[in-house]
Amino acid sequence: MASEQVIDAHHHVWDLAVRDQEWITGEELAPIRRTFTLAELEPEARASGVAATVLVQTVTVAEETPELLALADGSTLVAGVVGWTDLTAPDVADTLAALRALPGGGRLVGIRHQVQGEPDPEWLLRPGVLRGLRAVADAGLAYDLIVRPRQLPSAVRAAALLPGLTFVLDHAGKPPVARRTTHPWADGLQALAALPNTVCKLSGLVTEADPRSSVEDLRPYAETVIDAFGPGRLMFGSDWPVCRLAAGYADVLSTSRELIGRLGDDEQRSVLAGTARRVYRLSEPGP
Repeated sequence: MASEQVIDAHHHVWDLAVRDQEWITGEELAPIRRTFTLAELEPEARASGVAATVLVQTVTVAEETPELLALADGSTLVAGVVGWTDLTAPDVADTLAALRALPGGGRLVGIRHQVQGEPDPEWLLRPGVLRGLRAVADAGLAYDLIVRPRQLPSAVRAAALLPGLTFVLDHAGKPPVARRTTHPWADGLQALAALPNTVCKLSGLVTEADPRSSVEDLRPYAETVIDAFGPGRLMFGSDWPVCRLAAGYADVLSTSRELIGRLGDDEQRSVLAGTARRVYRLSEPGP
């Protein structure tokens, strides 16, 4: 599988000279409190056999998504952008249409909101949010779920209410790897996976783990995800540059390959590229 091309379905960039990233606080996150650009990512990604990527939002600021689309428009690496818009706004459909009309707008493939930071565990079930999610579905876009285990039950209910919208679970729902337990994460994950309009990213595990963790410490969580979703609904994501808190780009990809090593070649291809290409409807990035 070493020669197979890879799609990295989840990474970020940010420029602190343009906008602060208020979530990067404290000593643990200090190593990533600087600017990260596509120019820095590209040689690492190319060296690892990555053919295309999906660039994902980081802040709930309307100006960020047009900036990410413009970056994608000038990139030979970024094939898709998961942006942000206010789902509770009455004009969500118009906003999505306007984003698609911008330079790079054709690469808008999904929307995400930092649900993990919402104090209301049922934020996804608010009427205004559900209305916005319907607009995302009507626009033919996916919705990335960034939630913590306690928010998985509401994600399950939202996905059940909106069967026409594909929900993409980021970072496998943030399992409690460092605490070496699967409860209650596994129950919520399996309930979400039981719905056909859900997909999961094999991403973010290294930063949920204890710094001394090995691949074998991650394996029970990866196996739970693989068994729940299957390779046809699972996609690789590096979570660069956040992953750098625990491992380099090549190491994250190598770890992911080890975790899916029991799968057949075609199944591994699905995880490493096929699922992302299909779910996000990716085309080849241009010059």
